[in-house]
Formats: sequence, structure tokens, C-alpha cells
Amino acid sequence: MTPMEEETAEELTAVDDAELIARIQAGDKTACDECIALHSPALERLLLRLLGNQQDAEDVLQETFLNAFRAIDSFEGRSSLSTWLYRIAYNAAMMRLRRPSAPVVSVEETLNEMPGYVPRQLFDWCCLPEETYDSAEVQTELRQAIAAMPESLQTVFLLRELEGMSTEETAVTLDITTSAAKVRLHRARQWLRAALSPLLDPDNQGQPSTT
Repeated sequence: MTPMEEETAEELTAVDDAELIARIQAGDKTACDECIALHSPALERLLLRLLGNQQDAEDVLQETFLNAFRAIDSFEGRSSLSTWLYRIAYNAAMMRLRRPSAPVVSVEETLNEMPGYVPRQLFDWCCLPEETYDSAEVQTELRQAIAAMPESLQTVFLLRELEGMSTEETAVTLDITTSAAKVRLHRARQWLRAALSPLLDPDNQGQPSTT
């Protein structure tokens, strides 16, 4: 897609967002249904990765839309509707995870549910041969490294690399600066590079740095 096409797509999305939001604010239940149908798949995918449990993901998804529709009059359009919904979903998921009875998030488990899924971007800097992309060893190492990441790095990585958000959208979703999002993504990639180093150099057995 050319820069001009991307700009046109963004303009169309903004127009569509404004129209849909206006209809929801006016009490149009059909607009609410359209919003749910449009944004549910991506939100549920993120929530499943964060929560590691289908039932919890569905519960928080429902909570996300309820909270969003209740607060729709306060939406100021500083971000896209989808980014705003991601932020509501992320905050609701973090609240669920921090409850004493909440299950521990397991990125490894949820990634296991997607056999063969290895983000291509990961290998832009890994220098692994093409034939190793789909190997069980690489996928296992990836899942373990992602699961072991500190939460601050893990969430940025999930949004940027797995959900395909821009750095700016990731920052808005997590309520951090764009610079902080870039730094965390860089550290997450360093973490993965260090974790995967035995595949690249069997003599290098260093561990990922937590700093």
C-alpha cells in the first residue's frame, strides 16, 4: 500500500468511526451490534493471549463493550475507535489478572493453541535459516521466551508484533509515551535475541538481561 493509499484508508476509517460513534451515542442498537461484530475478533484474540483462558477472555470482552458503550459520550476521538477499545480491554484484563483468585497469565499456553504461528518479524534480526522457521525447537524457544518476559515488555511485544499495532497505537493502549513503547519493544527483542542465541550460536549460553 502506497503512502497515499494508507492516508486515504486512515481518512475513511476516521469517517466510519465518527459515523458509528454518533449512531451509538444516539442510542442506535444496530450500531452497537455492528461495533461488536467489527471489533470482537481482534479484542478476543488479545484477551485470550493476556488471560490464557477462553471463559475469562469472553467475560472481559463483554465487560469491555459494556464499559465502552457506557463511556461512549466521553470518547474524544484522539485515537481510533479500535485503539480506544484495545485500551479498555487491556485495562479490564489487567484488573482481572491482579485479582487474588485470577489465573496466572500464560502466553506460552495461548500460543500453543496456534500451531505453526511464528511472527515473521521476529526473524528479521535473528538470522535463522528459512527452513528453521517452522521447526518445533524454534517455536518452543519462542513461546518460552515470550512467557518469561516481564509484563511490561510482554504486553508491548504482544500488541506490536502479534496484534500488528503501530508504536503510537501501542503507546495509547498502554497509556505510556511513544518513546517508552519503543524502548520496551527494543528490550523485548533483545530478550528474544538472547533467549534464541543458543540456536544461532551453541557456544553462547547467555541468559536474557532483565535490565
